[in-house]
Amino acid sequence: MTFKVYLIAGEPSGDILGARVIHALKEKVPDSQVFGVGGESMQAEGLKSLFDIKDLAVMGLFEVLPKLPKILKHFKEIQKDIEQKKPDIIMTIDSYSFSARVHKMLKKSGCNIPHVHLVAPQVWAWNKGRAKTVGHFIDHLFCLLPNEPKYFAPYGMPATFVGHPVIESGADKGDANAFREKYNISNDKKIVCLLPGSRSNEIKYLLNDFLQVADNLFATNPKLFFVIPTVATVRDKIEKKLKNWQTPHLIINGEKERYNAFAASSVALAASGTVSLELALAGVPHLIAYRMNNLTAALARRILKIKYVNLINLIMDQPVIPELLQEKCTVANMTQTIQQLLKGNSQHTDEALIKLGKGISPSEKIAESLIKLARNT
Repeated sequence: MTFKVYLIAGEPSGDILGARVIHALKEKVPDSQVFGVGGESMQAEGLKSLFDIKDLAVMGLFEVLPKLPKILKHFKEIQKDIEQKKPDIIMTIDSYSFSARVHKMLKKSGCNIPHVHLVAPQVWAWNKGRAKTVGHFIDHLFCLLPNEPKYFAPYGMPATFVGHPVIESGADKGDANAFREKYNISNDKKIVCLLPGSRSNEIKYLLNDFLQVADNLFATNPKLFFVIPTVATVRDKIEKKLKNWQTPHLIINGEKERYNAFAASSVALAASGTVSLELALAGVPHLIAYRMNNLTAALARRILKIKYVNLINLIMDQPVIPELLQEKCTVANMTQTIQQLLKGNSQHTDEALIKLGKGISPSEKIAESLIKLARNT
């Protein structure tokens, strides 16, 4: 009997995780069928996405509101599609606020298919008491951090540490020489990677300043060359903005190209997010920066209960990776920090990466668990 899985990824980081799970599922159950919502990575593994995830790749309360009618419409589309496809199991990936609403809607409609979520909500950062509500609509939770299951255990929520999928991303296996040869970038040029985010509002708040930082750096060091990896959700916006940008640069697409670029890069300037772990795995010294709507930022500061936003820093309990957030995220500060990193300052991240599961295969563990959970119902 064919094993049918319904996967829902609401943004590019979840799309990449979903693609690896699909690949692992196909290896374990060759005739498995995967349906749902995903981006270019999941589609490359054979998924026909129900709709474009660009509509969901939004972060922040005040940024979500204008898109709410379209998001609500997509809820109904997902519900109808699941009723038609009748999968053996449903798994949402990341984007917990969106995913929780999907599960709630499906449960209320009488959907008794096992409900799983990958990437536990960060209750340790926001509100530990929130852990008690997760089990209302989700049957099993996959955690990326080893300390997360303990927050859900008191409420009878089955939670499994699977390791962080970035560990098996291949970010540490890029080919620097192949990248330079392909794009005719001489070895005397230092490559700076610019990663302004995968959401439209991140591009809105960060891209202009990232380009100004690059201009500043190039003005003092004309041997620099800038590479901007993109994803489908924001590619058009970035290409349009950079159409007349004069500083030497290259826009690239796709995971393999991104990892080759990392291997060739001396430093990187990145929006806060999963990409920081990829850069750490690739051994690229980097700075993370982030800015959002002031009202959203003020709300986050009232709720957040952590010293750092970067996962490496949280695990090590020290600022291994420089963080420039909100009012500290200025062109001057970013320029100065990247200049310091270009001098050769190293970032020791190995211990944190081992704690995140370096050496195991999260996607295989997830695929095995999905099969087991579906068969035990």
